[in-house]
Amino acid sequence: MNCKNIRQKVSIRAVLESFSRFPIKENRRTAFYFALDRDEKVPSLSVDYIKNKAFDFGTGKSYDVISIVQQIKKCSVSEALHYLSALDLSFDPGQLPLETPSEVSYKILKIKKIRHPALIQYLEARKVLEQKHFLKQIDYEFCGRNYFGIGFENNSGGFEIRNTYTKLCLGSKDVTLVRTGSGSTCEVAVFEGFFDFLTFQNLENKLASACDCLILNSTAMLFKAEHILQEYPKILLFLDNDPNGKSVALKIRNDYKNVEDCSLIYHDCKDLNEWFIQSKSHYK
Repeated sequence: MNCKNIRQKVSIRAVLESFSRFPIKENRRTAFYFALDRDEKVPSLSVDYIKNKAFDFGTGKSYDVISIVQQIKKCSVSEALHYLSALDLSFDPGQLPLETPSEVSYKILKIKKIRHPALIQYLEARKVLEQKHFLKQIDYEFCGRNYFGIGFENNSGGFEIRNTYTKLCLGSKDVTLVRTGSGSTCEVAVFEGFFDFLTFQNLENKLASACDCLILNSTAMLFKAEHILQEYPKILLFLDNDPNGKSVALKIRNDYKNVEDCSLIYHDCKDLNEWFIQSKSHYK
């Protein structure tokens, strides 16, 4: 079968089950699964059985049956088609009752200063409590239950939500640009996640106050950062020391001039925050 036939005839639910992935919460039309590419306590992959598509609230990525196989197996489109063609996973949306799902599967209940002891303890463990003025406490409803977490706002008004157990985005997924002042600077520091940005603010150097900061909130958001990066004569990269971070760093170095990869500072650690935590521990 070709791509069009596969997308029309193969059930996304059956594909997930073929990889031993099952819904954590579901009704006849929609379901929530754990993410495809990371460990989490609260499921953030929303699957629409009628549309035969999925959306990851944590990364902002959308999936059909082909791209889901590609993500799980780390394979090409042709390899994904070969895998799907070998399965008997017929899909007929007419077999499902047409229910009207809620427009939004979450609701932000309150935005306030961080006061909850569990969130303060979490920020202390990450060694960034001093930078809590960049953050908010978000009380929200998700899948019918109430939660709270640390919220970091992006350029579209969405919030990256974190606590000990949760990593997701409420609202539109986007990057976050933090400017040092009203005027533009000559440099921008680029981070994958906001904990690395907060760590950068903790470092005792003039750089943290002299350059703007761009937080991708996911490497999948690089396409939204491209027009911002064009504004700066110099780019400093503080991306993760993993294949994904290295791949993004390589793309930025190839696409822009005067790019400095600062990951050598924390070359033995996954990211800047992990390095900072270890450094603090050594000096106790």
